Amino acid sequence: MREEIIHTLKAFNRPLGFREILTRMGLKGPQKKTLKRALKELVKEGKVIRTRKGRYGLPEEMRLLKGFFEAHEEGYGFVIPEGTHSRDIFVPPWATMGAMDGDRVIVRVENEEKRQGRIIRILQRAHKRVVGWLQRSKGLWIVRPKRKSDRFFLYVPRKGLKGAMEGDLVVAEVLDYPSQSEPATGRILKKLKKPTTPKEEMELLIDEFELPRRFPTEVSRRAKALKPPGRKDFLSRQDHTDLKTVTIDGEKARDFDDAISIKRTPEGYTLFVHIADVSHYVKWDNPMDREARKRGCSVYLPDRVVPMLPKVLSEDLCSLKPEVKRLAFTVRMDFSEDAELVDVDFYPSVIISDERMTYSDVKKILIDRDDSLRKRYQYLLEDLELMAELTHLLRQKRLRRGSLDFDLPEPDVILDITGAPEDIIIAERNFAHMIIEEFMIAANEAVAGFIYQKGVPSLYRVHAEPEEGKLMEVVKVIKATIPQGIKGFGLNDKRLKPSDLPGLLEGVKGSPVEDVINYIVLRSLKQARYSTENIGHFGLASPCYTHFTSPIRRYPDLIVHRILKETLSGQSIDETERTTLLEEIAFHSSMRERYADEVEYESVRAMRAWFMKDRVGEEFDAKVVSVSAYGMRVRLNEYFVEGFIHVSYMTDDYYQFDEQNLQLLGKRTKKRYRIGDPVVVKVLGVDLIEREVNFGLL
Repeated sequence: MREEIIHTLKAFNRPLGFREILTRMGLKGPQKKTLKRALKELVKEGKVIRTRKGRYGLPEEMRLLKGFFEAHEEGYGFVIPEGTHSRDIFVPPWATMGAMDGDRVIVRVENEEKRQGRIIRILQRAHKRVVGWLQRSKGLWIVRPKRKSDRFFLYVPRKGLKGAMEGDLVVAEVLDYPSQSEPATGRILKKLKKPTTPKEEMELLIDEFELPRRFPTEVSRRAKALKPPGRKDFLSRQDHTDLKTVTIDGEKARDFDDAISIKRTPEGYTLFVHIADVSHYVKWDNPMDREARKRGCSVYLPDRVVPMLPKVLSEDLCSLKPEVKRLAFTVRMDFSEDAELVDVDFYPSVIISDERMTYSDVKKILIDRDDSLRKRYQYLLEDLELMAELTHLLRQKRLRRGSLDFDLPEPDVILDITGAPEDIIIAERNFAHMIIEEFMIAANEAVAGFIYQKGVPSLYRVHAEPEEGKLMEVVKVIKATIPQGIKGFGLNDKRLKPSDLPGLLEGVKGSPVEDVINYIVLRSLKQARYSTENIGHFGLASPCYTHFTSPIRRYPDLIVHRILKETLSGQSIDETERTTLLEEIAFHSSMRERYADEVEYESVRAMRAWFMKDRVGEEFDAKVVSVSAYGMRVRLNEYFVEGFIHVSYMTDDYYQFDEQNLQLLGKRTKKRYRIGDPVVVKVLGVDLIEREVNFGLL
């Protein structure tokens, strides 16, 4: 009936009343109640809009979009629409309708050119709890949320204080959400201990972002009842236990999603990508599946993992640990001598990983030619050299087709035995990382292409082209930071197009501002997301892409495993019902991924603050990474630590922001500070509450 309602509303160019829908659909008697219930569900989900006059219509016909609200600390925000092609909608502070960060909303587009709108309905609230500071203001008790994006105060009546005192850090439950005219109200659930160590800070972060600390009882019970695979499980699978197989991961990894094998053939290469068969254990819509869907992905903090699946699965039964038989789903790809994909096959398999190798060891073997390691892995040397050979070919082929080659430095927090940060360095990305990247990209493309050709409803990993306005900002930054221009790349005589980006990134390689330009270009791009519609992946220059290779830590990968299995077995499904479910999963998984990124970013900020708190007064060489009217952000050379220098601390002159040239210019001295400039800074202070390091210039 839901589909019939949508079809009926599409057939008319105006909203319809309940009786009109009833008549048009030819419904009578008891079907009236069913129609009411179906309409109520569709309105709740935002798929149908009920007007103030009680008529029903489709949101797209009313210039309405459904999406996720991303709040900014200044009060405004953006609605990220669910549709693949729709651009983000800017929502000014007075038009948020009290929406909070992460809420699912309906927005009316009021200015198409500026992509500005107003939130008219909140479909689903993202947060039921708030972590913040209890304060007293004008005789009223309020909780001031710790997260900057939560731009509201939670009023707490005296009876809801639960013994909490002014200045306490608390967890509060939201009873009434904020609106444009009414404040939020709530009650205190518990007092939190103010963190005195980095480990306690991570505990606070878990409360702050409402991350789950444990799995529901039924999920844990079912997980513990699972048994290791036995002979019956192996019978219907292709036996690959005779293949030389390895996993290559970071030193701290404990959940091994993927393993690889390779063979030389007369035509070229046969590559086997074996992925943990999580779908064997976690079936559609059982309690473990529902919990995994809710979590969306694993969240990685510096000192722990908040897993998507119980550890008995993620670190044992599903993990492709060495020297034990494990159930896998294998993608076998035959490549020609020049790395053209000639043939591909997909099937359930059983494997034994011979070695749990690390990126650093593989790099030492292949690049550094470390004698002791080459001797230790003598029996794998030929295979590893073959993998390196194929990786070079696949990578060159991908870059030639226009794939973007980012090499952005990422922080790696080194902890001591107490969980305190001992060092913060640039995470190493070496050739061994490229091996896994290229092989996983190849497997993901192969799976996506196969499912797409079959016309089966599925999830795709999509990445739209950047907007022209965003690219002009990139040009502006480049002209300001590289006045002499980029060798072999002219910017004055043409407008920057998406197809120009690969050449631009290649042109800045090796320059002092390479990482800054890489970051600016990355910021200009739209964020990749999951979708039931395949529009291709701009960043990878791939016409058809999905996520298949990490089902232990990403829910969409688990979904694609199930869809591939069903497709191979010829299993029939209700395509309409499945598409509706996949649209929900795509949107939810995209939002959970953004949320996990925010948590992980905030955890690194917290560790940076703790790492620098005993270095107040020390001086460091640094580089300017961004400039604004408020000051500039710098990054230390010795440690991967960023901090802010406010213009009020630049006391040798009055500095004014030159927006055209992206620089701070001294009024008297004419001294300039631009992106990429070297500076010497002093640590003036560390704000552990705001997780900010404040620097001053020398």
